[in-house]
Amino acid sequence: MLLGQFEYNLDAKGRVFVPAKLKESLGETFVLAKSMDPCIAIYSKEMWENYVSKLSALPEMKARGIRRFVFSTAIEASVDSQGRVLVTQPLREYAGLEKEVTIIGNGDHAEIWNSDKYREYMDAQSVESMVDTLMEFGF
Repeated sequence: MLLGQFEYNLDAKGRVFVPAKLKESLGETFVLAKSMDPCIAIYSKEMWENYVSKLSALPEMKARGIRRFVFSTAIEASVDSQGRVLVTQPLREYAGLEKEVTIIGNGDHAEIWNSDKYREYMDAQSVESMVDTLMEFGF
């Protein structure tokens, strides 16, 4: 289970530190991919395979754009000797990553956000709306 919130700076080469707590769950090699939100999703190899299986099960004509969106810039990655991962230019551009980033655990995956965008996103969330959603699904 990937949990927590961590604040870091992207270095000049586009590398960011991966928190040890997350690295343990992600494993030696993991996948960085575009998320449906304006951030980068980080999947362990196992969770990536689960995600790919779900996408592959969708009807081709309905999901081909989603597959292109997700797979075209996805990369396998690992941390360097300093504990950093390189976020490629296309992924950085997609998520608007420039300097300050927020890395969060999101259960089955982690996410890398532009810190300002993450704060804006979270400020726009309503506890009442989340409660309504949970109630809709029987929580």
